[in-house]
Amino acid sequence: MLSMDYQDQTARVVAQYRGKYRVKNDENEFWAEITGKMMFFAGSKTDYPVVGDIVRISELEPDHAVIREILPRKTALSRKAPGKDEVQPIAANIDMAFVVQAVDRDFNLNRIERYLTIIKAGKIGPAILLNKIDLISKDELNDKLTQIKDRFRGIEVITTSVVDRSGIESLRKAIKKGRAYCLVGSSGSGKSSLINELLGKELIKTNTISTATKKGRHTTTHRELFVLQNGGMVVDNPGIREVGVADAGEAVAGVFGEISELATGCKFADCTHINEPGCAILAALRSGKLSEAKYLNYIKLKKESDHYSMSNLEKRREDRNFGQMVKNFKKFKN
Repeated sequence: MLSMDYQDQTARVVAQYRGKYRVKNDENEFWAEITGKMMFFAGSKTDYPVVGDIVRISELEPDHAVIREILPRKTALSRKAPGKDEVQPIAANIDMAFVVQAVDRDFNLNRIERYLTIIKAGKIGPAILLNKIDLISKDELNDKLTQIKDRFRGIEVITTSVVDRSGIESLRKAIKKGRAYCLVGSSGSGKSSLINELLGKELIKTNTISTATKKGRHTTTHRELFVLQNGGMVVDNPGIREVGVADAGEAVAGVFGEISELATGCKFADCTHINEPGCAILAALRSGKLSEAKYLNYIKLKKESDHYSMSNLEKRREDRNFGQMVKNFKKFKN
C-alpha cells in the first residue's frame, strides 16, 4: 500500500532492465516498476517506459517507486522487432542520435541508411560518427569520408579514436547542456568506450572484438542514460544487429531525398520505380546519375516500410471485424 506521506512526482527513466527501471529527478534516484494497471492496458511494447521517458511516479520508500504514467514523448527512437510485425522502442525524448560505425570491419553505407531511416522516423536529428580511425590510414579515412559525403549530403560527420583520443573533444563540444543524445550502432563499434571517454572515467564495461567471429560482443546488456559534466545526456545502447524498418514512409523519403525529388518526374503517380515506363528514377539509374547501391537500398527499405504499413492495416481491419462480430453476437444473444 502506498504511503500517504508521498505525492506523485515526475522523473526521467535513466536505466532500463528486464521488468525494472531506474528513474531520477532533481532530488532522488529510485528503483521502479510499472503499475499493474499500466501493464494490463499496455497494447504493445510502445506502452512501456524506455530510457529517456519522463514518467509520473509515486515514491514507496526511500529507494523505491512505482511508475504510474508515461508523459507524452517529444521524440521516440524505435525499430521493427526482429521476426515480428511490431515496433520495439529504443529510447525517448532524444534530441540527436549518432550512428556509430567502426572504420575497420563495420563500415557499411547501406546500414548507415537504415539507421538514418529509423532516426528520422522518430523526428530525431541525425549525425554520423566514424570511430577507431587509428586503425586505417589517412587516405583510407578520406576515401570513406568522401563516400559518406556523396551519399549523405548535409549530415554532420565526426571522426574519433579512443586510442589516440582524436576527435573526442569535437564530440564533447557537439553535446550541449540539457539536450539528450543517443549512440546507436553494431556491437564492437566502440559506443561504450566513447561514453567512458566523455565521462572521464570507466563507468561502462567494455570488451574486445571476438577473434573467432570477428564480430562485436554484446558488452552493454541494458540501456542507460549518463549525464556529462557539462549537463548533456548520452544514452548507451546494446549493439543492434537487425535494424528493422517499421512504418517509416516519410523517413525513407527524407533519407533518400535525391530519389524522392526524381520521383516527382515519373509518368505515373503510383510508380513503384521497379519496371514502369516513364520512371524518372530508372532513367537516372540507367544514365549513371543515380548509383545502383543507393537505388537498391531505397527499394529494399521502401518495401519493408510498405509491408509493415499493410500488415498493420490488415491487423486493424481484423480487429474491427472481430469487434463487430462480438457486437452482433451480443445482439443476437439478447
